[in-house]
Amino acid sequence: MLKIGNVEAPNQVVLAPMAGVCNPAFRLIAKEFGCGLVCAEMVSDKAILHGNHRTMEMLYVDEREKPLSLQIFGGDTETLVEAAKYVDQNTDADIIDINMGCPVPKITKCDAGARWLLDPPKIEQMIETVVKSVSKPVTVKMRIGWDEDHIYAVQNAKAVENGGGAGVSVHGRTRVQMYTGHANWDIIKEVKDSVSIPVIGNGDVTTPEAAKRMLDQTGVDGVMIGRAALGNPWMLYRTIQYLTTGELLPEPSGQEKIRIALLHMDRLVALKGEHVAVKEMRKHLAWYLKGLKGSARVKDLIMEQTKRDAMAEVLEHFVASMEGNGTEDAEETSTAVH
Repeated sequence: MLKIGNVEAPNQVVLAPMAGVCNPAFRLIAKEFGCGLVCAEMVSDKAILHGNHRTMEMLYVDEREKPLSLQIFGGDTETLVEAAKYVDQNTDADIIDINMGCPVPKITKCDAGARWLLDPPKIEQMIETVVKSVSKPVTVKMRIGWDEDHIYAVQNAKAVENGGGAGVSVHGRTRVQMYTGHANWDIIKEVKDSVSIPVIGNGDVTTPEAAKRMLDQTGVDGVMIGRAALGNPWMLYRTIQYLTTGELLPEPSGQEKIRIALLHMDRLVALKGEHVAVKEMRKHLAWYLKGLKGSARVKDLIMEQTKRDAMAEVLEHFVASMEGNGTEDAEETSTAVH
């Protein structure tokens, strides 16, 4: 179990807040696959304050997703406080998370995301102000540092704790590394050893065994899974099973993957309308199809589709061809989704 402030998650597996991915359609699948805590994609503090229509839609929380952490980003304490107050009073989120990890230049240029990592005292002051203004627990997602010469992970985590933050997630890469190279779990361990608030480890958790290694090596309270769950919510389910029982379940069959992909698409259509959903689904389907025999041609076809039924037809033909060729690549994983 993972406890952040007064919020209890049933297990130690957390879905990372991935931009352009973690909307209610995908988060709900993650939850149905057993994920203990799901995190929504980051939302701009200024967009919240301007009442931006698309942003307001991103604040929607489905009751079935809870517990849920809603992430905001910004470079200015005043607007972060106002946005946090809005999330606190007007959404069904359980936790307010502040992004200090995003490495993208258009975010860091505004002093937001990973730019915070260079100034521990500023972090403490900002967290303290936010915490005093809201009733929900406040957490931070950060990287270990800006670059090799500016790794202030321990100071920054202590700043979050001193400011009254209820927990911290640490991605074991610097801002300069972006998503390349290896995550430094030793620094995540140093953070865990230096604070008493819950620490969630993130980075290079690509298999259930890696999740267990991270927990064993660093002592963190939870593991955050990001890119390994793209098109692969089974990673979440298999990790929970492995951590709970020691049993490593088989990978899903191709048919099972397509079944969940179709469910994902239909939820996305319900959420965003057919035109937007089908376009957005193309990248997800490339992830769902990854590693499946004969999927290269299907990926090309998918990129041409603009309608839900046409997309579904391409996928159903692919499933039929798999069954015809007997190319079952794994035994079906019995999941929580039926």
